[in-house]
Amino acid sequence: MPATTKKSASGKAQDASVDLIAVVVAVTDQGPSVLTVGGANALPSGPFELGHRSLQFGLRAWVEHQTGHQLGYIEQLYTFADRDRIGEQRQQRVISISYLALTRAEHAAGPSMRAWRSWYDYFPWEDHRSGAPPMVSDILQSRLLTWADEAGHDPLRRERRQRAAIAFGFDGRDWNEELVLQRYELLYEAALVEEATRGSERSASLPLPGATMIADHRRILATGIARLRSKIKYRPVVFELMPPVFTFLQLQRTVEALSGRLVHKPNFRRLIEQQELVEETGETTADTVGRPAKLFRFRHAVLDERVVAGTKLPLSRA
Repeated sequence: MPATTKKSASGKAQDASVDLIAVVVAVTDQGPSVLTVGGANALPSGPFELGHRSLQFGLRAWVEHQTGHQLGYIEQLYTFADRDRIGEQRQQRVISISYLALTRAEHAAGPSMRAWRSWYDYFPWEDHRSGAPPMVSDILQSRLLTWADEAGHDPLRRERRQRAAIAFGFDGRDWNEELVLQRYELLYEAALVEEATRGSERSASLPLPGATMIADHRRILATGIARLRSKIKYRPVVFELMPPVFTFLQLQRTVEALSGRLVHKPNFRRLIEQQELVEETGETTADTVGRPAKLFRFRHAVLDERVVAGTKLPLSRA
């Protein structure tokens, strides 16, 4: 899209360009994965152009052009327009309109111009299915407390410590899987991720493990993960990621992979059945340990019958 020019309150002309960015998610053999380009360090994106009849049309066109992947389910995620989002010419503010897209694993095979990569490669502290990753207590806690203690006065030190405790579950607090963006932004503020020191004289001291991305694409990805982790609790969007038929265990494992938490199996099954979200196909599969497992499919009619909740997260106490 050609840059738009408007006058600011001070009367000066300001240019802005609009980009469209896609967080495309599938659950593959490596778990919850995101579609990337450019050596797996960027999300598919492109400018909104005059020839695009809508924002969604433009997004779909860019994703298909860059990756060969045709999008199905999409929803607008967030508009990023911070003052420091400056284009290469240093005279334009870049406004990025991001979208969350969900697709199935069987549609995730494709050309070498794209790569599916586990989102835990970018946020290794987010996967708590086997308990809290050791890096949370061994690395993150000490570095965040050091950053907090570097504050110039006591109220700021206390504020930083409290924010870290809430975000990462320190001091006996519960881990909230939805605070993905808050955790990343806290690490960014503490200059513990490489993106925080780009273009400046300071350098991140021993950047944390985790793959980086260009510009603020990792922040946008964190926003998408947080949205999906929240939305699977109140809307049945998880079925956009499931194959046409599946076992209860496959559904449970998908929800656990997305949330980074284990769920209580009997309670999870009871919630799904109470919501009447699935129906039996009458078939079984032998691809399980023990006796054949029943196959289910999403009951699409439920969307027309009432406002339906999502999968919930009856967390395991184990």
